[in-house]
Amino acid sequence: MPIAPVLAPAGYVPEHAVAFGSQDGPAIPVDYANPLPTALTVVAATSVAITGTSAASTTVGPLFPQLGRAIWLTLGGTWTGTARLLRSIDGGTNRLPLTIGGQDWALFTGNCNEAVAEETVSGATYYLSLTIASGTVAYQVSQ
Repeated sequence: MPIAPVLAPAGYVPEHAVAFGSQDGPAIPVDYANPLPTALTVVAATSVAITGTSAASTTVGPLFPQLGRAIWLTLGGTWTGTARLLRSIDGGTNRLPLTIGGQDWALFTGNCNEAVAEETVSGATYYLSLTIASGTVAYQVSQ
């Protein structure tokens, strides 16, 4: 069903929905084809990244992520072993690996730079478990 435009000489917009218009043009009802003329402002994350290097097996963290933002894992250097991102919802007492369908997710045996999760649960924290066989890995878990 087409939406009728709101035209002058009306001094008001006889719609029961949000509408907008130009200074010299008619008001246009907001719908999927005519969204509000706005732009999303994105600011840098305020979470503190986990960053460092390691030549020994260790677990580092936690990252306290901002909700609704991607969590990035970056691994670099010359190393062999595994790096696994872990998630906790109880303050770090239990740290569980990320999985999809019961299969490992966010388990790496080489360098990477990718988004690995997006958090929606308040209070969840992230840790990076490193099992280093040789070399030194540089790591960053950030948003």
